[in-house]
Amino acid sequence: QVQLVESGGGLVQAGGSLTLSCTASGNFFSTYTMGWYRQAPGKERELVASISRSGDINYAASVKGRFTVSRDNAKKTVSLRMNSLKPEDSAVFYCAADVGFHRYWGQGTQVTVSS
Repeated sequence: QVQLVESGGGLVQAGGSLTLSCTASGNFFSTYTMGWYRQAPGKERELVASISRSGDINYAASVKGRFTVSRDNAKKTVSLRMNSLKPEDSAVFYCAADVGFHRYWGQGTQVTVSS
């Protein structure tokens, strides 16, 4: 079992920035592929960014150049720095850990971007 706890969501004006953090339990964090997903009302959950155990990073096209994902294996955390936020970025953001063939999810944190 891996438990994930997100923090850092909130309300921000368009053009502003937020940093989300996710702390994981377990002793093998460095081996997990970590990801950030988001789900807006009425829409499917989508991948925002992922970072593998080796540091390979993927971003959704809609956030590339604005968002930065990073990980700190010593602290068992993964972060998502979000700049130049847009109202369409508003969603519940979820942290995920891929452990073998299983994906664990955090409880989610709300990000609201006002225009």
